[in-house]
Amino acid sequence: MTTIYDIAKATGYSAPTVSRALTGTGHLTEATRNKIINAASEMGYEPNSMARGLTTKRTNLIGIIYDDVQMARGFAHPLFSGVLNTFRELVENQGYDIIFLSRYFKMSYLAHARYRAVEGIAIINPETGNYQKYEEFADNNIPCVSTSMIIPGICSVLSENEKAGFQAAEYLLEMGHRKIAYISGPYDLYSKAAIERYNGFKRGLEAHGIEMDESYFEKCDYWYAKSGRDSFERLYNRHKDMTAVFTSSDLLAMGIMQFAKEKGIRLPDDLSIIGFDDDSVSEFMSPSLTTFRQNSRLIAEKAASLILGAIGGEAINETEIRISTDFVKRSSVKNLCQ
Repeated sequence: MTTIYDIAKATGYSAPTVSRALTGTGHLTEATRNKIINAASEMGYEPNSMARGLTTKRTNLIGIIYDDVQMARGFAHPLFSGVLNTFRELVENQGYDIIFLSRYFKMSYLAHARYRAVEGIAIINPETGNYQKYEEFADNNIPCVSTSMIIPGICSVLSENEKAGFQAAEYLLEMGHRKIAYISGPYDLYSKAAIERYNGFKRGLEAHGIEMDESYFEKCDYWYAKSGRDSFERLYNRHKDMTAVFTSSDLLAMGIMQFAKEKGIRLPDDLSIIGFDDDSVSEFMSPSLTTFRQNSRLIAEKAASLILGAIGGEAINETEIRISTDFVKRSSVKNLCQ
């Protein structure tokens, strides 16, 4: 079996240098690291992770919490799939592996994390409710970052939801709309994206002297398209006079479009729509959907940087980091000023 000492002899580097190159640690030039890694691959080197863990007390494992109950898109989630893919890429480039901490495992998330001896935890897309199981991460010594919930004691990396909501209101007003509705996704104590977007939307209206009529607000129970359709039906039965709707996800917007098709409501002539997420199919809807694109890569980069830094001994001083969104204008909003 090839050892790091064999690789050291073959490459001319010391055994500690070879170890740092293979584990992605230390300060080595890219040329040195690549030379050692290539030599290890050619020599058939296979690291003994169990032995390494016993001697260094390191596992190079980062735990991932990912459970898509609300939207039911799994790893095809419009935001968190991108966050997960980029996060994995970045930590693997630094010599770490990821492991999923399952809610079906017969122990708590924290107990599972300790059982697997993970060195950090990324709460990427968690199940909502029973928040004590997430709060306990703040009271242990495992570095932890959230990219979804706002959990006390844990740094969260999130989109600028209120700023986007404000921008949506301003755009609809600029396009001449005044009877504007909001279809909200579900929100609760820690999962606040939908209500943050609504708060920003209200502020955008108020900045132009318009008070939001709460009868133009409807909340969905889930992030499913059907939930969006059903919520909009309730709203439409109250306000057939509305000319525009802003909704907190593209998937909910799909449900609105389905209802509009059933009722013969012309889009965008009779009803304009703004979504959120820039889902992969949004560009190909009829009409193509105006929406907000969240920066999954930047969210993942920040989360990975915080986790890796904390594993290396750096303190996570931030409690909340906000990442800007991009407003994608397509053809689902009609200009009533023309």
